Amino acid sequence: MTAVLPALTGTEAEVRAALGTVVDPELDEPITDVGFVRSVAVDGSAVEVHLRLPTSFCAPNFAWLMVSDAHDAVSAVPGVESVVVELDDHSDSDLINRGLAAGAGYRGTFGSEAEESLDELRATFQRKAHTAAMERAVTALLRSDPTVDVAALTLGDLPAGEHTTDALLRRRATLGLPLDDGAPVLVHDDGTRPDPAQAELVLRRARSVRISVDGNAHFCRGLLATRYPGSEADQAPRPGDRPLLPLTVSKGTHP
Repeated sequence: MTAVLPALTGTEAEVRAALGTVVDPELDEPITDVGFVRSVAVDGSAVEVHLRLPTSFCAPNFAWLMVSDAHDAVSAVPGVESVVVELDDHSDSDLINRGLAAGAGYRGTFGSEAEESLDELRATFQRKAHTAAMERAVTALLRSDPTVDVAALTLGDLPAGEHTTDALLRRRATLGLPLDDGAPVLVHDDGTRPDPAQAELVLRRARSVRISVDGNAHFCRGLLATRYPGSEADQAPRPGDRPLLPLTVSKGTHP
């Protein structure tokens, strides 16, 4: 049973809210929801945040993204003047923490080991997050109406206000994809509608992406709770846009 965190007030609540905007790019969930925020300490206008990850060998590039994004998010909180964000118990903790404190940036911190840019890495996982959200929205609709013509679906066909629809729209907005009611739901990464004959294949590929994202999220939550007993109390229930959908849809439901 997931523990309910006590209500927070004042600056600490604002800091935690800011940290809630930081997303693990691979899991597509806020670091606050998956329990990666170990502690938040506020002393006047100074804030110190400690993050933790499921293993000591989580990919350094992902770790850097989350730590640096957390630093940026907290720095933007009104009234905060001094920010320290540190990653605990990671094989590269010392390197990452020194580089962040010095403002060296990713490439300045990792030197020749750094990739050319993290922008494409971030974009890759934003595309995966959209693909998973697209599959959730389509599959949820298929569960309620197996006769849906997936290839012809538009955003206007999706139920308004549903968690799956809202989540899909947010991820489309991140990628700059059309948000009008007439825009197709099932699309390639570039926003183009697949040929109707390929719709089932595109949906199946999207399903594999969604299964991978959700599976990694469940796995990492479990690893974190194993590594840090009691940390499951800091994990929020799975978001409402991630219901336990079936892994497959009967063949007759596809156009």
